[in-house]
Amino acid sequence: MDTVDKKTRSKIMASVGQRDTGPEIKLRRTIHRLGLRYRLHDKKLPGSPDLVFPKYRAVIFVHGCFWHSHNGCKFATKPSTRKRFWNEKFKANQKRDRRNNEALLQDGWRVLIVWECSIKGIDEIKMLELGKYLSKWIKSSQRFGEIPNDLSI
Repeated sequence: MDTVDKKTRSKIMASVGQRDTGPEIKLRRTIHRLGLRYRLHDKKLPGSPDLVFPKYRAVIFVHGCFWHSHNGCKFATKPSTRKRFWNEKFKANQKRDRRNNEALLQDGWRVLIVWECSIKGIDEIKMLELGKYLSKWIKSSQRFGEIPNDLSI
C-alpha cells in the first residue's frame, strides 16, 4: 500500500527529472575531467542520448534503474499498486530503448548504456576507474555496450 495519497504520489512522480540527474552529472564531471568533450541531449538523434561524442560517433545513455527496469537491480522495484499500468509502462520504456538503440546503431553510432546503480554511491576512486573505462570504450570501435551494476571493470 502506498504511504501517500494519489495526488501527492502524482506530484512526486511528475517531479522526477529526465535530465541532469545526480548520476548523470557525476558521470559528466568525471568524463570532462578526463579531457573528453561531449554534447548533451542531442534532440536530432533517436532517444536524445545523454552524452554525445560526435568525433567518435559514440553516445552514452545514463538509465535510471527504476524507469528502465534494470533486470536484477535493487533499485528497479515495481510498485505494488496499479500493477498492470506499471508493467505496460516499463515494457513500453524498454521497447522504446531498444528501438532507439537499433536506430542509432543503423545510423553508424555506437551506443553505451550506463545504469544508475553503477554510479550511485561509489567513491571518487571507483568513479575515476569507471571514467577511464568509458574513455577507452568511447575511443574503441565496440558498437554496443552496457556497464554492469557490480562495477567489476
